[in-house]
Amino acid sequence: MNYFLTGGTGFIGRFLVEKLLARGGTVHLLVREQSLDKLDELRERWGVDESRVRPVIGDLTSPNLGIDAAALSALKGQIDHVFHLAAVYDMSADEEAQATTNIEGTRAAVDAAEAMEAGCFHHVSSIAAAGLFKGIFREDMFEEAEKLEHPYLRTKHESEKVVREECKVPFRIYRPGMVIGHSKTGEMDKVDGPYYFFKMIQKIRHALPQWVPTVGLEGGRLNIVPVDFVVDAMDHIAHLEGEDGKCFHLVDSDPYKVGEILNIFCEAGHAPRMGMRIDSRMFGFIPPFIRQSIKNLPPVKRLTGAVLDDLGIPRSVLSFINYPTRFDARETERALKGTGIGVPRLPDYSPVIWDYWERNLDPDLFKDRTLKGAVEGRVCVVTGATSGIGLATAEKLAEAGAILVIGARTKETLDEVAAGLEAKGGSVHAYQCDFSDMEDCDRFVKTVLDNHGHVDVLVNNAGRSIRRSLSLSFDRFHDFERTMQLNYFGSVRLIMGFAPAMLERRRGHVVNISSIGVLTNAPRFSAYVASKSALDSFSRCAAAEWSDRNVTFTTINMPLVKTPMIAPTKIYDSVPTLTPDEAAQMVADAIIYRPKRIATRLGIFAQVLHALAPKMGEIVMNTGYRMFPDSPAAAGSNSGEKPKVSTEQVAFAAIMRGVHW
Repeated sequence: MNYFLTGGTGFIGRFLVEKLLARGGTVHLLVREQSLDKLDELRERWGVDESRVRPVIGDLTSPNLGIDAAALSALKGQIDHVFHLAAVYDMSADEEAQATTNIEGTRAAVDAAEAMEAGCFHHVSSIAAAGLFKGIFREDMFEEAEKLEHPYLRTKHESEKVVREECKVPFRIYRPGMVIGHSKTGEMDKVDGPYYFFKMIQKIRHALPQWVPTVGLEGGRLNIVPVDFVVDAMDHIAHLEGEDGKCFHLVDSDPYKVGEILNIFCEAGHAPRMGMRIDSRMFGFIPPFIRQSIKNLPPVKRLTGAVLDDLGIPRSVLSFINYPTRFDARETERALKGTGIGVPRLPDYSPVIWDYWERNLDPDLFKDRTLKGAVEGRVCVVTGATSGIGLATAEKLAEAGAILVIGARTKETLDEVAAGLEAKGGSVHAYQCDFSDMEDCDRFVKTVLDNHGHVDVLVNNAGRSIRRSLSLSFDRFHDFERTMQLNYFGSVRLIMGFAPAMLERRRGHVVNISSIGVLTNAPRFSAYVASKSALDSFSRCAAAEWSDRNVTFTTINMPLVKTPMIAPTKIYDSVPTLTPDEAAQMVADAIIYRPKRIATRLGIFAQVLHALAPKMGEIVMNTGYRMFPDSPAAAGSNSGEKPKVSTEQVAFAAIMRGVHW
């Protein structure tokens, strides 16, 4: 037999061609001239040469498929079956493109089949042709389709109508369900249908242990089928006698609800299952106009859009969450009876679907998530860059190819660091600045903008920490003033200096090195924690103002790091701390991913505990306060004697890893 296919190089098409070749026939594929290389690759996959799979140059959107008269004449009377698979399957595509391809493309395919005097025209439609029909849609139903407002639904319906009303050769129509990957290999060519929710499942998996139950939606029943079932069924039915003029639903006769599907893929992706699923019908008592009004509120629309964009879910997908249509498949079941061709159960093959997506289709695989991709050629400012976290961060940024601007108080040390970074190939610009001096901050900002024009990333790292009990600070008000001067006012001065250019360019990111003490309300650090809390609050307010202008903020609630800042407190020599390089990696992650906050799980737990049971959190912190004494320096002693550390102190510090005591 001889076959002619449109869309033969597409997802369903390449599997169908393989089945048709197994029958010993010759396959003619409509291809554009620029797609011939792709066809060569597919021939290699199928293990055939040009004598078995022949290209027919044309274009779906042209009359008679754009096939020239000589080629069309050569095919006349030679084609037993025409399979029309080419269509737009993207629900987010624009209406004009869908109408041109789905409707006019089908009309061109019908005309070409007639010109070839083909034996049978096989139209691959979709369950979308039923629209949003409420109830059971039978294979002999067509005009009964409802709610075809969406371009995809309407064009699939109209293209099937073209075949029913205009095709003069015998035809058969196939309506597959939502086609997903191969049930044996998981192979799929794009993110579509249930795949849109995989990123959400993956993010939940990263955030929560698998045993934690979550809350989700119930929704309607989505008819999902693997591509191998669709192709096997189509191949078999196409070659049966006496089936012309009929329509076949290639669907799952027992489909799953949306909530069940999500739980099946949660299981496959080792993510927490939805222990409770909310059926949206329970909100039916709310008048529709009120629900619609709430949806159209600007904050609700923006929030919904932000969440959907972050998860990669098109807005149009939401209209199918409560899918109302069930599909009768009696004709298909009759035709397939005794063949062994059937729809496998989704739980049986969902693991291979998930695995293929995560290895090949996960959008994050195609994003440059390296520090180099985030900062190469961009102006990055790091304050306090001559030691500790600042130096380790500067080294990473220089290595990644940033245009690095560093600032610190001591010129000799600053020049030494700059020379070392330049020796390693970094593009480094060092400017001396005392960031506790507002005039010096202004001069620094002006110099940077004059020399570099703008700043892409500002890392507010320069800071001062004071560990001293309040009972030893009654006559040391200057501790609070100088800490606030550097940690808060200095950072805000830089933000306010660099922000106008960021806002004008609609691009900029500020990373503030805060402290875990802000979350734990660390005793002895009242001056330090207050200054960092002030910066955190300022940044949240600024982020709210500039959210729609792509100027973003990340606060890092940094745990205890082994830096010169904590050196005077000798007891820290005996408790667990992060290294500067580990801390710098947190800064790198902030620049790459731009989260609102980076914090340890212990820090987040402490914040939650303080919100839910503040007295309990207070007791825990007071216990630590009493367990760890003030340093001799804080008490006014010049003794350099290293304090003795008890087993209880070490154990407590290990449990509370990273917390300041």
